[in-house]
Amino acid sequence: MLYILKQIVELSKGWAEVMLLPQNLTLKQKNMCHFPKEVHKKKEIVQDVTLHDLDAANARPQGGQDILSLMGQMMKPRKTEITEKLRQEINKVVNRYIDEGVAELVPGVLFIDEVHMLDMECFSYLNRALESSLSPIVIFATNRGICNVRGTDMNSPHGIPVDLLDRLVIIRTQIYGPAEMIQILAIRAQVEELVVDEESLAFLGEIGQSTSLRHAVQLLSPASIVAKMNGRGTICKADLEEVSKLYIDAKSSAKILQEQQEKFIS
Repeated sequence: MLYILKQIVELSKGWAEVMLLPQNLTLKQKNMCHFPKEVHKKKEIVQDVTLHDLDAANARPQGGQDILSLMGQMMKPRKTEITEKLRQEINKVVNRYIDEGVAELVPGVLFIDEVHMLDMECFSYLNRALESSLSPIVIFATNRGICNVRGTDMNSPHGIPVDLLDRLVIIRTQIYGPAEMIQILAIRAQVEELVVDEESLAFLGEIGQSTSLRHAVQLLSPASIVAKMNGRGTICKADLEEVSKLYIDAKSSAKILQEQQEKFIS
């Protein structure tokens, strides 16, 4: 309690306000004007960080705290390698935080397309990384059957080593039907802001059934150019027939090379 300029004020620790009390209150009446109990406020802050963010933050070299050292760090920031020892230390801290309930692990998703292009060294690293409790959910995608593991003479399903393949859950896929292909092509045309009539979509679905869905999708762009050259904003069946004669798919090209091998330089 303070007595200032003949005015009694009540100050509360942690509060941003001053309460004026009646002037007839004297200092002797301490029981009527007292400080309240100390108020503590707790605020929970949730911050999302990745393991790479923690590695990069701890990999920065820490200089002195004087002004010259700070200026040197700002003018010439140094970068160091994120070593395996540093990752292990960060993992220990993260695991301790998880056990204490301070942090919560949200696994990420790592999608690797054309996984058959990885070599044995990459597969060995993935095989070891998947054993960690901090590993993300890994999704592999490939269209290969029995083929060589890249960089080796070993044949394996999908070009993936058998020991790693045994850890995976393989999703069974089926070939798209005509209706599904037409639906996918319609969505792709909508994404590319192309107008295609129903007859053209049905014809494009037939092309996808005889060749591949990827080849049918790739015909949309040249067909739109042909339609614009003819003064139309909508792709019709005639445009697709014209571009299908100009561009062939990979299987047709390989068949032509095999039949006319003597006409090409080998």
